[in-house]
Amino acid sequence: MKDFKEKIIVAIDTIDTNAALRLTKTIPDAGALKIGLEYFCFNGPEGVKLISETGARIFLDLKFHDIPNTVAGAIKAILHLQPYMLTVHLSGGYDMLAKANEIVSEYCLKNAIKKPIILGVSVLTSLDDNDFLSLGINGKVEDQVVRLAKLAEAAGLDGLVSSAKELKIIRKELGNSLILVTPGIRLMDGQVNDQKRIVTPSQAINDGANYLVIGRPITASKDPGAALDHISKVI
Repeated sequence: MKDFKEKIIVAIDTIDTNAALRLTKTIPDAGALKIGLEYFCFNGPEGVKLISETGARIFLDLKFHDIPNTVAGAIKAILHLQPYMLTVHLSGGYDMLAKANEIVSEYCLKNAIKKPIILGVSVLTSLDDNDFLSLGINGKVEDQVVRLAKLAEAAGLDGLVSSAKELKIIRKELGNSLILVTPGIRLMDGQVNDQKRIVTPSQAINDGANYLVIGRPITASKDPGAALDHISKVI
C-alpha cells in the first residue's frame, strides 16, 4: 500500500515552542508543518525559525488580507524564513493577490531562494451556507469557492486552500491547474470540533486534493508518529 506521508501537512496547534519542537521530532516524514496565527503571534519569526531549523518544511498560514501594499510589505517581511507555503485571503481581490505574487517572485529571484507556494484561502471550513446568509452573501458556499478559485488562477497564484466538499467542482471547473490544500480532515471516529465542511482523508485525495491538513488526530495522539503512519496508509 502506498505511503502518503508527503501529502500530509500537520497543523501545529500550540504556542509552546518546546512542545512544537518535540512534536516535530516525532513526525520527520510529514509533508510539512502548518504554523498559524496563534503560534506566530506568540513566538514571532524567531519561533518559526526554530522549527524550520529542524529541517521541517513550513506552511506559514497567516492568511494575509489587507490593501495590496500592506500585504506586499508584510509578506516581504517574512520571506527570509523561506516558508514552503504561505497563504493570502482571496477575498482581498485581484490587485492584492497579484501584488503578493509579484513581491514574492521579485524577492526570491533577488535573493536566490526557492519561491514558496502561494495559496489563496477561499472560504474558511468553519463557515457554511447558513453563515453566508447571516453575512448577507447570496448563493452557496461552493459557488463562492469556484469564483475565488478562478480569481486565484487569474492572479497567478499556485494553489488554493479549500474544503474537500468543493474539490470536485473546482477540479471540474479548473482542471489540475491549481494545487489544492484541504483542511477540515477528520478520521471516521474523530471529533468535528470547530469545523463544519469536513471529510475523511481518503475521500479528499480521491476528490482531487494534493495535500491534506491534519491536526488533532495526529498532534493529540499519544504517538503522533504512529498516527501519521497509520493515516498515510489508510488513504
